[in-house]
Amino acid sequence: MRTFTRIALAASAAALLIGCVSAPASSSPGDAGAGGRVLVFSKTAGFRHDSIPEGIAAVKDLGAANGFAVDATEDAGAFTDANLRRYDAVVFLSTTGDVLGPDQQTAFEHYIKKGGGYVGVHSAADTEYDWPFYGGLAGAYFQNHPAIQPATVKVEDRGNPATAHLAQTWNRTDEWYNYRSNPREHAHVLASLDESSYTGGTMAGDHPISWCQNYRGGRSFYTGAGHTKESYADPAFRQHLLGGIRWASGAAQADCRPESGYTSLFDGTAESLKDWKQAGPGSFELSDDGTLTSSGGMGMLWYAGRPLGSYSLKLDWKMAGDDNSGVFVGFPESDDPWSAVNNGYEVQIDATDAPDRTTGSVYSFRSADVKKRDRALNPPGEWNTYEIRVEGEHLRIWLNGVKVNDFTNTDPARSLRDGYVGIQNHGNDDQVSFRDIRVKDLPAKPGAGSGH
Repeated sequence: MRTFTRIALAASAAALLIGCVSAPASSSPGDAGAGGRVLVFSKTAGFRHDSIPEGIAAVKDLGAANGFAVDATEDAGAFTDANLRRYDAVVFLSTTGDVLGPDQQTAFEHYIKKGGGYVGVHSAADTEYDWPFYGGLAGAYFQNHPAIQPATVKVEDRGNPATAHLAQTWNRTDEWYNYRSNPREHAHVLASLDESSYTGGTMAGDHPISWCQNYRGGRSFYTGAGHTKESYADPAFRQHLLGGIRWASGAAQADCRPESGYTSLFDGTAESLKDWKQAGPGSFELSDDGTLTSSGGMGMLWYAGRPLGSYSLKLDWKMAGDDNSGVFVGFPESDDPWSAVNNGYEVQIDATDAPDRTTGSVYSFRSADVKKRDRALNPPGEWNTYEIRVEGEHLRIWLNGVKVNDFTNTDPARSLRDGYVGIQNHGNDDQVSFRDIRVKDLPAKPGAGSGH
């Protein structure tokens, strides 16, 4: 696996450091000492988009503003093992047709398998139809498209750096591709098209338009947007592209495992809070962008709609600084937040506490794998995603797609088999935000994790 640097973030802007690699012999002015290097590849063997120059300029601007160097080429000869080793991500910018020869394909496969990053933009899906590895990496191949027109994009995951800045819907004008297959089963869909909002969609109402995936040892991000010149001057699209580059290069972390079958418990609306109750002091404030942020405490907002038995709970969370919160599971119905402490388990959010009381730990019972946690954790100011999976008395925790804890309850005074879930508001000095809380019921496994 490739090794990537940690990012230092200011509150107002992200400083993007895309890995520790040796600088090549030639570099653009001002790139000396940059944190990493990205290759933009825009060769075409079919239709050529007139927005390619604007796309190259946009990536170079993003690099200059965020601390990474950018090389641009249409020379397939750049695809050698030695040369690709210098890059943290390769952007296929509106490529079309058969653009790499057999040896170049082999070199790029080696690059991905060793942990390299791929970013596909727009007609990158209209590329290399006879190369199965590339088809899997891109996620889906282009089928056709209607005329350029406005459409509504439904943002499905706002925990990913490519979409965290967006509202739940994103209205924009572009050339909207239909694809030959639906990538949802093998990739993590970040955004999809509302086919009722425009004319010409052919994917039966489930129309992914941006996704990410871990693929054969590397990382792959794709966005179907980016046909028009105007896209590359749009701040929202530029941030979308930057977030994809950051994730693909390993500079930011996110859960890009496929996801399906989840039911929303909190979707960002006030209506979705009707089955939630505040226990104890403090509260959570709902902002216009659908984010819940803790205030005061110590208390807990808990979901009273139904108890949960065997399930996967997912949620996105973000700390402002050195803050404290947690997710409680497996506690009985109660308006006393201390009942959750004494009868359930807390999955901690606080990266600076003791090992058994830090982010990813089962508070005071089992430490997270701190080395894995540190690699998976985004810093304050960025979103993270938890998956908390409960099966019988077995509790497992994933942080941004990486399993960081595996715990089995053996305390006869507690049980994970049937209980409620909640999020903690810890105190006046702690502000932690939450988004998109969802659950998936899992088949019960008799005796699973019983500890006997």
